[in-house]
Amino acid sequence: MDSYEFTRISGAVLAALIAVLGLSIITGYIFKPAVPEKRGYVVEGVVAEAEETAPAADAGEPPIELLLASADPARGEAAFKKCAACHSIDKGGANGIGPNLYGIVGAKHAHSAGFGYSPALQALSGKSWDWASLSAWLKNPKAAIPGNKMAFAGLSKPQERADLIAYLNSKSDSPLPLPAAPAAAEPAAGPTPAAGEPEPAAAEAPTAA
Repeated sequence: MDSYEFTRISGAVLAALIAVLGLSIITGYIFKPAVPEKRGYVVEGVVAEAEETAPAADAGEPPIELLLASADPARGEAAFKKCAACHSIDKGGANGIGPNLYGIVGAKHAHSAGFGYSPALQALSGKSWDWASLSAWLKNPKAAIPGNKMAFAGLSKPQERADLIAYLNSKSDSPLPLPAAPAAAEPAAGPTPAAGEPEPAAAEAPTAA
């Protein structure tokens, strides 16, 4: 094969490639794929699985006072291991990444002398760490006091927070008495009968056989 024949073949191949490339570009502009608003078919189980794995909505929690009635400081000491990397708990212990927490229950916010609190904490220096505020802080520090510097995701389990608070309360010169559990709500009264209608008869007490 001489050089002239080789050049002809190479030119033909190159022209074919250019033609194919140009055709694909043109058809891409003409026929743009569109995602339908409604799928033509549904893959069974995909939607159900997504709903099952989605986080459940917060249905509310028991009051911290109620949980403290069954709190166990020993379990709280185990839970404190999650805090020990940043906080000391012994009397006279040094501040670390976070302040020393001895006597924290009932103390004022930003109470530890010499620790560099965030402005968000310093602004609450006149407020005490009560049961509710400690529970909210341990659940989600960023949400409880926006703008603070504590890098901790929080404890999602209410009873674990109650156990930890009971342990923190025990590490004090004067531990506070645990709060009384809130009284159960009275049952709602039944509907009042309309005027002229007889009142429903009281249920008879069961008798022994």
